[in-house]
Amino acid sequence: MKLDFVKCHGSGNDFPLIDARGSTLSTGDWASVARALADRRGVLGGDGILLLTEGNKAHPFGMTMLNPDGSEAETCLNGVRCVARAGFEALDIDHGAVRLKTSVAQAARDAALAPGVYTVREVAGPASLDIAAWPLTGMGREIVEQTIPMLPSARTFTAVGMPNPHLVSFVDVINETELVRVGKACGAAPKWLKNRANVSFVEVRGGDLFVRTHERGVGLTDSCGSAMAASTFAACLTGRIAYGAELSVFNRGGLVRAQAERDGMVRLSGNATWEFAGTVEVDLTMEVASNLVVTRHYPEEIAAWSALVDSL
Repeated sequence: MKLDFVKCHGSGNDFPLIDARGSTLSTGDWASVARALADRRGVLGGDGILLLTEGNKAHPFGMTMLNPDGSEAETCLNGVRCVARAGFEALDIDHGAVRLKTSVAQAARDAALAPGVYTVREVAGPASLDIAAWPLTGMGREIVEQTIPMLPSARTFTAVGMPNPHLVSFVDVINETELVRVGKACGAAPKWLKNRANVSFVEVRGGDLFVRTHERGVGLTDSCGSAMAASTFAACLTGRIAYGAELSVFNRGGLVRAQAERDGMVRLSGNATWEFAGTVEVDLTMEVASNLVVTRHYPEEIAAWSALVDSL
């Protein structure tokens, strides 16, 4: 089958984005599409795929995010910005509530982070400390700066649902080898964490943060929007950053501007950059993509984002 797509990224988190409104594909079919299109060894690649889905009376449109392994995430805040842009352009609007798997994110066109950078403001939450909802068992109801004996690390972690599960550890210097080891342990779906979790190591740099994340279903990633939101809330919760203070959250892919409130709501402002658009054939049985045809490039957007990242 042939699919139209836009290759996009939010803070370096890159995805093929598909307008799936009116699609008759099943959930299982879309999982096969994700495994085909997000495969880095294939013709396209990505940190997953994004689907612009139908709206309803309360929400002009929705979003589905599928990881490279075909699993569906509760949210993807870098992806929300990209889907919001697609929805805004399709419906000729500049704000709206985006329906997610288990929650809703408010999104609106925002002032540009830098000249030529399409920017979306999103508000998500409330962040939750209830680990029974994940579920994470054997550690009580909350984890705030505690060691987790089941993990291969003696570091302390704070558990935040955004609403997808995140374990956040504040470190002096990020050790990627250790991060991958802990991330793989959480990604293996152990009995005490059957739905898996994302793991982030975070450096506090003055009044800002630098976040590195091992994402369930993805692995070590240059950027994860919900991890940046969870890390911002965790930094406020533990007194490292003041509630209500705007800060920059950096990652390997770039940055977002962030702000967390005491009620658990977190605001991110970041890019939604188009790189190229085209068509691709997907064999649902073999879960392989082929015959990629690029129909449009967006060099001005790529250059604007690159200029911003180079200036950091």
